[in-house]
Amino acid sequence: MSEDTKGKPRQPGFETRAIHAGAPPDPVTGARTMPIYHTTAYVFDDVEHAASLFNLSTFGYIYSRLTNPTVAALEERVASLEGGRGATATASGHAAQLVAFFALMAPGESFLASRKLYGGSLTQFGRTFAKFDWHAIFVDPDDPENFARALTPNCKAIFVESLANPGGVVTDIEAIARIARDAGIPLIVDNTLATPYLCRPIEWGADIVVHSTTKFLGGHGNAMGGALVDSGRFDWAQNDKFPALTAPEPAYHGLRFYETFGDMALIMQTKAVGLRDLGPALSPMNAFLTLTGIETLPLRMQRHCENALAVARFLEAHPRVDWVSYAGLPSNPYAALARKYMPGGAGAVFTFGVKGGYDAGVKVVESCELLSHLANVGDTRSLILHPASTTHRQLTDEQRTAAGAGPEVVRLSIGLESVEDIIADLDQALGLSATRP
Repeated sequence: MSEDTKGKPRQPGFETRAIHAGAPPDPVTGARTMPIYHTTAYVFDDVEHAASLFNLSTFGYIYSRLTNPTVAALEERVASLEGGRGATATASGHAAQLVAFFALMAPGESFLASRKLYGGSLTQFGRTFAKFDWHAIFVDPDDPENFARALTPNCKAIFVESLANPGGVVTDIEAIARIARDAGIPLIVDNTLATPYLCRPIEWGADIVVHSTTKFLGGHGNAMGGALVDSGRFDWAQNDKFPALTAPEPAYHGLRFYETFGDMALIMQTKAVGLRDLGPALSPMNAFLTLTGIETLPLRMQRHCENALAVARFLEAHPRVDWVSYAGLPSNPYAALARKYMPGGAGAVFTFGVKGGYDAGVKVVESCELLSHLANVGDTRSLILHPASTTHRQLTDEQRTAAGAGPEVVRLSIGLESVEDIIADLDQALGLSATRP
């Protein structure tokens, strides 16, 4: 690494790390692209070497449910871009959330979560986690003090999205991080929609960052995946809330993760216990595709944001549109927070309300020709969805409205096409929404 003018090691730029972090030339073959290590297991040097790996006293590869060289390269790259100490990659974003909470929670305990989240997360937290006897307390994030008021003695974490899906809500990370820090619990931020190119939550006080790498990091709609990144700054021993990290682990002969691994404790625990026992390993092929996608993340996010802003301006002036929720618009209530946390742009996913309610929203979605009607975001292609009939369908009417997914809401994920073509397709679809079937 080169040095700066003061003789200190110079950190490579974001674009450089997006291409090079975690993937030097292969030392054996000289291959410049990260190889796909499609293997389930790895040969040990001898019995002593195998024992040291299983005891976590030596780093290395054992079995691809736990570790894999291609996956490890992705973990290093995502951690570098987020400014974290390390990362654990998983089979999906939901798996990343499960593995993170598995390290923090015990039966009967609770955590606070923004109520303005992706519908799948609301269901995972509110219903599926309850089967583990983990209990989510949902909070309106617009006033950070709501989190302080909702804290309980057995609360183990606070969870928010930096840029909420689908409503484009920008969270005041710094203010909520102070509340979490005062309570002695970690702040977990889902940074999927913003990506580390637009927002780096750890710089604002977040302790853990999670991603659905399926979205903008992969960027091409061809690889499922997730990741959790640990800042390495949280003191797990400051209280008795996190025994999975501070108490003896019986499966590893009484090893204490925080005492043994320090700022890598959470990452080691999520691999050695979370991936081992829950099993949501990321495939090497999907890791490779995501690594390749990240190489163009900076260029893609610039175009995503440019196109999204142009489309939002068009929709704001359209007679068939009631409102537009895009933080990049000066009229948006989250515009000031977007300028603070995402100065490079307000992302590419946002919602708008169609005049005519549920039926009109469905008509718009079904009338688009260029925009693809599917349940994903972050693709190179522009995507459209009616959340009330899909991603948020399982919620009550009240929950859908609170999450920004009311009956008239249409969600857009603006892609990289010529923006004039995106606008033309939305214009004709909106025109058709005024007609009755």
